[in-house]
Amino acid sequence: MGDIKRHLANVTLVVRDYDEAIDFYTKKLDFELIEDIDLGEEKRWVLVAPNNGQCNILLGKAVGDEQKAAIGNQTGGRVFLFLHTSDFWGDYNLMKEKGINFKEKPREENYGTVVVFEDLYGNLWDLLQLTS
Repeated sequence: MGDIKRHLANVTLVVRDYDEAIDFYTKKLDFELIEDIDLGEEKRWVLVAPNNGQCNILLGKAVGDEQKAAIGNQTGGRVFLFLHTSDFWGDYNLMKEKGINFKEKPREENYGTVVVFEDLYGNLWDLLQLTS
């Protein structure tokens, strides 16, 4: 493919409600609201991202039973997203103060410091600071 450069721009996260999801990601995880555009017919284009993020999360309001069933279980119980940080303990302590539910105690692995947490719907995330 030569000199072609590609990257993931957005990943969709199925949510129950736009505003509650925006509130969680911007107030509990300190993400930035990148865009919130009304598309009509109760649809919105809502992008959030961590500061200096390389990929946005598109908050997609679930429509229909199949999508509603995926809320909080987009990966069948596996860790879904990986939030890398350069300040693990600062982020961890701030998230704890804001009521984030951690599924375990932080641990040191050969690749870095990591802990699993849940978002507002129960999707699992890794908070991760890589070793060098």
